[in-house]
Amino acid sequence: MNNGDEGIADEKFTGGNVLEIVAYQPGAVVSREIVKKKTGTVTVFAFDKGQGLNEHTAPFDALVCVLDGAAEITIGGSPNRLGKGDAIVMPAGVPHALKAVERFKMMLVMIREM
Repeated sequence: MNNGDEGIADEKFTGGNVLEIVAYQPGAVVSREIVKKKTGTVTVFAFDKGQGLNEHTAPFDALVCVLDGAAEITIGGSPNRLGKGDAIVMPAGVPHALKAVERFKMMLVMIREM
């Protein structure tokens, strides 16, 4: 487990097929943080169809890269449909939400200002 030090959660990710980092689970959202630094994090998520994250804001810019499936990501009230291979930036302080239109996996890269 991660003891709060810089590094990554659970066992160390050193490379491989990013689609295999998290598995889909019925009615659930699954995530695994693979990089955790003072300057930012990288987390891989798997969302079952219909699952999502309610509208919220973050103090840092975030980059979403869709790895599989499709999602609707709403940023500042504007919906954006993304599919495999698509990416979008969610700016700091702007309300955003997402919903799995179908099962989907994403990589979330959060960049913190120092």
